[in-house]
Amino acid sequence: MASKKSVKTSFTVESNIDHEGISDLNNERSLILIISDLHLGADDTYTETKQNRDALVNFLKQVRYSPDVKELVIAGDLIDEWFVPMHVDTFNRKTQRDFVKVVAENNKSIFDAFNDLIKDGNIEVTYVPGNHDILINSGDIQSILPGISEARDVKGLGAYVPPDLPELIIEHGHRYNFFCAPDFSNRTITQTESILPPGYFFTRMATSSVIEGRRENNVKLPVVHKNELGAEQLGYFLYWNVWNELITEFPVKEGIEKKVIKTGLDGLTDFYSINDFLPQQDPETGYIDVKLHNGIIENWDERQDNNLVPIKIPLEEAILKAAMASHLDDQSRIQFFENPDSDKKIVIFGHTHEARVITTKNKEGQKQVYVNSGTWIDKNKCTKTFVVVSPPINEDTDTAFVTLCQYGAKGDIKKLKSEAVQISK
Repeated sequence: MASKKSVKTSFTVESNIDHEGISDLNNERSLILIISDLHLGADDTYTETKQNRDALVNFLKQVRYSPDVKELVIAGDLIDEWFVPMHVDTFNRKTQRDFVKVVAENNKSIFDAFNDLIKDGNIEVTYVPGNHDILINSGDIQSILPGISEARDVKGLGAYVPPDLPELIIEHGHRYNFFCAPDFSNRTITQTESILPPGYFFTRMATSSVIEGRRENNVKLPVVHKNELGAEQLGYFLYWNVWNELITEFPVKEGIEKKVIKTGLDGLTDFYSINDFLPQQDPETGYIDVKLHNGIIENWDERQDNNLVPIKIPLEEAILKAAMASHLDDQSRIQFFENPDSDKKIVIFGHTHEARVITTKNKEGQKQVYVNSGTWIDKNKCTKTFVVVSPPINEDTDTAFVTLCQYGAKGDIKKLKSEAVQISK
């Protein structure tokens, strides 16, 4: 076991992070850094990450010149294709590849810093897809970050397990979210292999609402009542309840009937209204139906199979708890720590923008650590956060350290919480 003394690593140029239990690294590259939810956009009139750009560039430069960082993992939502007002043509009558390049140009200093890391070849840089960049394919990523490693499994999803630390897994976390995981229920409309989930339409609506100042809501939504027509209809009733709350919380001046949502992506070509993704009830039969994502209730189990979810999430729980950060936190335990087929002791998600560290113990009493890596968007309660994983540094120790950190305005680094984890040898 490692000795219990505090020493300095040399992660940064100007600043250092204290890690309990780490002996002198002697400038050996071993640290794994994880950042997520950068949400880099194409237009500064609505992008969520603008004020934090310079800080992110400085952070990446410090990573570049650190002698002990081995890997940098981007755990999803690098590019934001969702946070776009409803009326905007996302691709501006061009292609997704063109859009990705516009994002890179709009955030040139950041992508230059990423590319410097990749070109140097000293630090492995790995990209894992998130839900806001769920449609961004490998060719798109390589067009702006040539040579970056990618961790993908199902279309729109990925998980990264470092080869020399198999007890760690890093993914965005949207795999376990009913509204954000890849969804195939629109394929009857698109006649393509579409995967865009309903959370995309909520985000477009919410973006417009935010841009408009979240004006007072004078729109009366059509009421849907619970019927006695079976479990699937109950699912659509619960689905409507969630939409009802979201639309009430994020009203838009356009109302719910105007077809103002421009698509032109993932096989969708029409203009849509909020009513198109809001469940409706037949006044005579009481039957609840929906236009977009029709079948999303019936297909939930199959959708989880397609998305390689190890432990199925019950439908009612998946719908009603989707907006809760704690639900994703729970999935780290359910999908990995309590799963008899999993050997993971460290799980790192992003997605919720709520940075935190949660520890549990397995049946043998060994510690397991879950970390949410947080976000770099400007307006967040806690922003500019990242995770440092320090694997066992030599054959004489079986202890890894997981540290949640925050990057400061002056390049200083604040350690928010650190945990030691015993790793099998």
